[in-house]
Formats: sequence, structure tokens, C-alpha cells
Amino acid sequence: MPSWATRRIHRRHETFIQWALFVCAALSVLTTAAIIFVLLSNAVYAPGSKVAFFERVSLAEFLTSTQWKPRDGEGGQFGIWPLLSGTFLVAFIASAVSIPAGLGAAIYMSEYAHPREREWLKPVLEILAGIPSVVFGFFALKFITPWILKPLLQWLGMDVAVFNSLSAGIVVGIMVTPLIASLSEDVIRSVPRSLREAAFALGSTRFDVSARVVVPAALSGILASFLLAFSRAVGETMAVAIAAGGNPLLTLNPLRGSQTMTGFMVHASTGDSAADSISRMSMYAVGITLFVITLAINLLSGWIMRRFREVYQ
Repeated sequence: MPSWATRRIHRRHETFIQWALFVCAALSVLTTAAIIFVLLSNAVYAPGSKVAFFERVSLAEFLTSTQWKPRDGEGGQFGIWPLLSGTFLVAFIASAVSIPAGLGAAIYMSEYAHPREREWLKPVLEILAGIPSVVFGFFALKFITPWILKPLLQWLGMDVAVFNSLSAGIVVGIMVTPLIASLSEDVIRSVPRSLREAAFALGSTRFDVSARVVVPAALSGILASFLLAFSRAVGETMAVAIAAGGNPLLTLNPLRGSQTMTGFMVHASTGDSAADSISRMSMYAVGITLFVITLAINLLSGWIMRRFREVYQ
């Protein structure tokens, strides 16, 4: 039986570990609070000699205008809709690419693949997820557009610009496919084996078991992975900044160039405007908009997890 001194040392260790874990958990909250403070202090109210963005541009103009021309002085227009259209156009194209591919890969690795196949297939997907986004951007600009999209679309009688949303959406879809595949595969493998065995005992084929038993049982986690990947696509920066271009147009034509919110923030932060100029301050207003959108997506993901979650005993 441990002595009193030993128990006291153990309690001190437990207290230290508890506080260390609390600090680790609090860091994420403090980081989020700091990000919100930086965005609000430059977009809504800027202390000192600076003038915040929304002190110069009305919220009504920001939310209703359809022109985005961030210029200093006269002639500047700050309507967020061109950036929103470019962002969601790329994100929806990415979802159309990544959701079927990611879910198909997850079902194959969980239900069809031999254990030896799974051992090398999943690391390959994880390596794909580790490629820098700037490499994907140049891959879209130098390979997908000139070697795949241009010949195919010209054969169909359509023309595609050098910078276009379609190639940007395709490479972003490739980037987020491993995320969907990995998360969905983990969720599918967590479905109790008894459900599969019961379905096989009733004479179901492997496809019927996968499509009608396993996937519905893991639906909440699969939908959450879809939304997480969509949020990742909305927040992607370098790939879309390179592939989609920097022309903020309010358009739904994926064959033309566009500018996303993150792409504008890259261009604004690397420009030569003054630190307190309105074109530079607009970056923080766009950042707040992006923060609110990703927060809404994460809240929706949490609601779906609670709404469709299946609990097995």
C-alpha cells in the first residue's frame, strides 16, 4: 500500500496534468477570441488613428452591392457578392468532385478491400492530403486547364479561360477527397458487425449491405465529413488564388475566372497599399464574412451529428 507521501506526490502530479490539459484546451478558445478581436478591431471599430472599414463603408453597401472594386479614394466599390459567388462556385464544384470519390473510396476500403490493400491505399490517400496547396494550384494552371479542359471543351464547342473556376474547383475537390475518405471510412468501420451479419443472413449482397445498411447507419458521420470538407473548400487559399485568378466577377459560369474571399485576402495582404487604407481594411471585413460562414457550417455539422446519430448498444 502506498505511503502518505507517495499519495501526496501522485495528487500533485494529477493536479499538474489537469492544469496542463486545461491550458491546452483553453489555448484554442483564446486563439479564436484573438482572431475575432483582430478582425473586429480593424473592420468595425479601430482604436487610435485608424479608421475601421465599416466606418467608411456602410454595411448595407457591403451586403447588397454587386461590384467589388477595392480602390482607395473615389471610385471604390465594396459589394461582397462577387467574392461570395466565386467562393461558393469553387466549393460546390469541389464538393461534386470530392463527395462521390471520397465516399466511394471509404466504402471500398471498409467493405471491399483486402486488409493488405487497405494498408497501402489509406497511406496513399494521406500522402495526397499532405501535398501543399500551391502545388495543386500550379497543377490546375499548367495541366488540368491546358491538357484536359481546353481540348475537351473545344471539342464540345466551348471556350475556357486560362484562369477559371472549374479547374480550381477540381483541384480543391482532389485536395479534400482524402478528408472525406478518411473520416467516412472510420465512421463506416465503427458500425457494428452484427448489422452486416444480419443483412448477409437475410440473403443480401455485399452492395446491398453497404448501400442499404452500413451507409445509413453511419449517415451522421458521413454528412459531417461532407460539411467539414465543404468548409475546407470554402477556406482554401493558394490553389484557388493561382487557378481561379483575381478577377472578382458576379458570375456562375465556371469557365470564366473569378476571385474567392481567400484569394482576395492573399492579394490584399501582399499589395502595396497603406496599412490603414480602405483597400487594406476591406481584407478584415472579408475575413469576418468568411469566419461567419465557416462558423455556420460547423454549427450545421454539429446539428446533423445530433439529429441523425445512431446509438448502438
